[in-house]
Amino acid sequence: MTNTLKGTGVALVTPFLNNKIDYIALERIINHTINGKVEYLVSLGTTGETPTLSPSDQLKVLDFTIEKVGGRVPVVAGFGGNNTAEIVNSIKEYHFEGVAAILSSSPNYNKPTQEGIFQHYMAIAEAAPRPIIIYNVPGRTARNITADTTLRLAKASDKFIAIKEASGDMVQCMEIAKNRPDNFLLISGDDVLTLPMLSYGADGVISVIANAYPKPFAEMVRLGLTGDFKAARLLHFALQNLMNLIFVDGNPAGVKGALDILNISNTEVRLPLVKVTDKVYQQIKKETQLLQAEGLI
Repeated sequence: MTNTLKGTGVALVTPFLNNKIDYIALERIINHTINGKVEYLVSLGTTGETPTLSPSDQLKVLDFTIEKVGGRVPVVAGFGGNNTAEIVNSIKEYHFEGVAAILSSSPNYNKPTQEGIFQHYMAIAEAAPRPIIIYNVPGRTARNITADTTLRLAKASDKFIAIKEASGDMVQCMEIAKNRPDNFLLISGDDVLTLPMLSYGADGVISVIANAYPKPFAEMVRLGLTGDFKAARLLHFALQNLMNLIFVDGNPAGVKGALDILNISNTEVRLPLVKVTDKVYQQIKKETQLLQAEGLI
């Protein structure tokens, strides 16, 4: 299983049209990313604006994604939140046909201790019928999963096969890379930090920017994984401005702006998020045109 989750995964956006889920655009994004040679897709992550989807709509999006992917690449499903019992119940009630693994973020808002985080994940592991990717994103949850807790989980159950690390703490990530068990993946959760993380042993990324620019970004990751950092750096630098720009007005507002520029989807997001500003949109457009001129997209 871990080999299929190396490389580039895409945290899929959920496109909207007049505040309703735009399934036609979602299918275009799925095909665009797969045609761009990414290794797998992630449905119902933060980038998918999951908190603004009803529970029934979340399952509809996941089922639709599995159907349209049609086994071409693995699908990872997001099951997270800050109510452990509710997550466990949701996992027990879902069929998981066509799902390769579960991505579950650390509880937000509750601010649990490290022991609370450990027990939360162990409860999920007991219920989960699929392997689990731990997701550390303290900028959103207000609690970091320390390297010690990550390694404790990795050694406590074979269900834990990876961590998506979005702490931005490179020393912490190095500790995980150095001391993790065999077949436990270190996955970048920050597009712009992916290349340096690959240099000390990370196994790939779950990406935002690859919604819009899958081909050059996924190729950068593959080059990094094979140790060709000279070629990987060229692609990183070509994408670097975009990797920063798409987060200026928040995620996924920026990448939805990029998808609009590429005529794949539109800029619509759901409150409390707002659309990318025209200033940033024009900057993204300029950078996109540069990639097109260089034949990278």
